[in-house]
Amino acid sequence: MLQENLFQFIWQYSLYNPVDLKTTNGNSITIIHPGRLNIHAGPDFEEAKIKIGNTTLIGNVELHTKASDWTKHQHQHNQGYQNIILHVVYEDDAPGTEHPFAKLVMKPHIPDYVLDRYTHLLHTSHHIPCASQLDKVPVIIKEAQLNRMLAERWELKLQDWNDLLAQSAGNWLDVFYWRLAVNFGFKVNAAPFLQLARSIPFHLFARHRESLLQTEALLFGQAGMLEGSFKDDYPRLLQREYTFLKAKYQLQPLAKHQWKFLRLRPVNFPTIRIAQFAALLHQSLHLFSHTLEAQTVDRLRNLLNVTASDYWMDHYRFDEAHDKPLRKKLGMASVDNIIINTVAPVRFLFAHHQGHLSEQEKALHLLSHIAPEQNNILRLWNDSGWGAINAAQSQALIQLYTHYCSRKRCLECAIGLSIIKRNT
Repeated sequence: MLQENLFQFIWQYSLYNPVDLKTTNGNSITIIHPGRLNIHAGPDFEEAKIKIGNTTLIGNVELHTKASDWTKHQHQHNQGYQNIILHVVYEDDAPGTEHPFAKLVMKPHIPDYVLDRYTHLLHTSHHIPCASQLDKVPVIIKEAQLNRMLAERWELKLQDWNDLLAQSAGNWLDVFYWRLAVNFGFKVNAAPFLQLARSIPFHLFARHRESLLQTEALLFGQAGMLEGSFKDDYPRLLQREYTFLKAKYQLQPLAKHQWKFLRLRPVNFPTIRIAQFAALLHQSLHLFSHTLEAQTVDRLRNLLNVTASDYWMDHYRFDEAHDKPLRKKLGMASVDNIIINTVAPVRFLFAHHQGHLSEQEKALHLLSHIAPEQNNILRLWNDSGWGAINAAQSQALIQLYTHYCSRKRCLECAIGLSIIKRNT
């Protein structure tokens, strides 16, 4: 059975043979404009322009897969449906029903390939429904879809970040600090990292910025990682500093069990990420203003390029030394991830609130100078023959897959439309 959303799609994009259209009463019909899809209550399309016989009408159009749905949905008793100019049906299963408006049966006018291609997209087992047909889609359509997806992804980010801005009473420094912390959690530990950042007012780091040890003590102590007894001098020293700071500022630590270590590479352990975050806060108290002023990706990378303190050269956890000393430096991929997911969005949002369109464009442009991300979603796109060439494209492809492909929303995608419309 034809789905109603597909029927609306066919009508909206004129995916039918327009020759010899007639009402059930035998009057010729010309669809001058199908109207505007109505996403609210009422007829499906508004402001349609249709010529029936010699009369041109402007008004609402209602679509049903079966003519009997009109009475089934009780439209005859709904005042909002009394002034439609055309009832469009796929099948006329109520031929004797009288209405004061014209009725058009579309089934004979819809090519089989339209239904076949949609059915294929809907029922394919491939993660990306159109994977086998992407090479037939014009480049200009794919690029336009990517631009739309990147804008949509950033609009979603703006909603989340505006909520944080409201929670911070308009304090941009707090928003940046919180989101930076989330980024250091790298999904697995994003939530506890945000809790950690929000448990320590940023101004405390300003008071103790001269001491990396105290910055680390604040973060590790609030993370709940300085409880119990230790063998090594370093965690004992952190513990002593934190005991003093906790009492002074009346701090309440997080529960240690929230932090996840399982199935993480040791360099991504939360202990290492906290040590690197401490190094970043210690290195630049004015990081927010510096990231706003940086004109190049290389400059941003230099600002974010930090290394955990010396203790972590041969440790991944407290009191557990390993044999191969290694500087726990925030790698290039991690730095770029922070630029993509924190720095560029906060610059865009800040410029948006300031009304600086050129600065918004600069924030977006940063992503075109960063290599595309590598993850399971992007590997699916690569396998389909459509690989991202920069981070702007990889972000757009992630949005396209997450919100459209995985949900089979092909009818809302320009690429899906192109595939269904193609008449060869």
